[in-house]
Amino acid sequence: MTNDDLKFVAEKFRPFTNSLTVYDWYREPDYKDNYKELWDLCNSLSETREKHFELISVWRIVRDKTYVKWLSSLGIKKAQLTLFGGSEKTDYYTGRKNAYNEILETIEILLENRISPRIQVFVNKDNIDELPFIENLIKSLDLENRCKFFDGEFSLFLHQGSCDGENEKLYAIRVTHDDLQRIPQTLAEYTLKHFSKTSIEEVFGKTEQMLYEELINNHSTASYVSETPVFYIDKEFNVYPNVASPEPAWLLGNLKTDRIETILENYTEGKSVAQHTRLTVPLCNIVESQGDCESQRLFSKDDYIEYLLNKYCRK
Repeated sequence: MTNDDLKFVAEKFRPFTNSLTVYDWYREPDYKDNYKELWDLCNSLSETREKHFELISVWRIVRDKTYVKWLSSLGIKKAQLTLFGGSEKTDYYTGRKNAYNEILETIEILLENRISPRIQVFVNKDNIDELPFIENLIKSLDLENRCKFFDGEFSLFLHQGSCDGENEKLYAIRVTHDDLQRIPQTLAEYTLKHFSKTSIEEVFGKTEQMLYEELINNHSTASYVSETPVFYIDKEFNVYPNVASPEPAWLLGNLKTDRIETILENYTEGKSVAQHTRLTVPLCNIVESQGDCESQRLFSKDDYIEYLLNKYCRK
């Protein structure tokens, strides 16, 4: 979106809240060259002045020497980076050559500027064997001690991620319970600390079979309406609720062709296809239609329900 587009969107929503907050990014912030201008613009359009997210642009930090200084000036103390294993796996899943090397370079830049890296590792059956490599990498870089040197704290966590958007394509290779035994102890300990859990099973959830059996007799429905909603608006001005990845079943309307009052009513009354389905179709029907009663893939309950709901809406 252009700067004027952002202003247009903000003014559409402003009359309906006294705590409007505007962000110009979806997955990775600060990618555009005018990132400083956009940060100032979003703050000027917002009633609340938010802290910068702990997500940063790896692409930018290795190309723009002023970027990390700017992050420091905003008070960033931790920055999250994502690995999928070594060079080959990380480059593949990131979708960009040399991504792994740039992440390693980013770690050094962060440490030099007294910002602690937080490593997120997405795990599936395709990359589970890469975890010992990551464990050795963390040790070889001495990240825990190097963060302590400036009173920072290194952290790391593993998880399989939700099962929507691009990640839904990885359903076939989601981890199963036997994979959890292959997680190195050090990485498991970091993960439990991050999520404040006592077992790695709590982090990765239950098998689909267990969830199927638990939910197959559940006749409840549910609303996805929140008193503090977040909305996604794409470059075509389509509006989606922040529940799952933006896709047609969640569409609430378009800011250029629909009245904002209609869009908000569609949200509060659950009129998007996905919201309406969850609000009117008993959960057991969705589970019976789209679930796999024999699958050993691991899910949290909420992620599993949203995965089935998205499939049900596309059937």
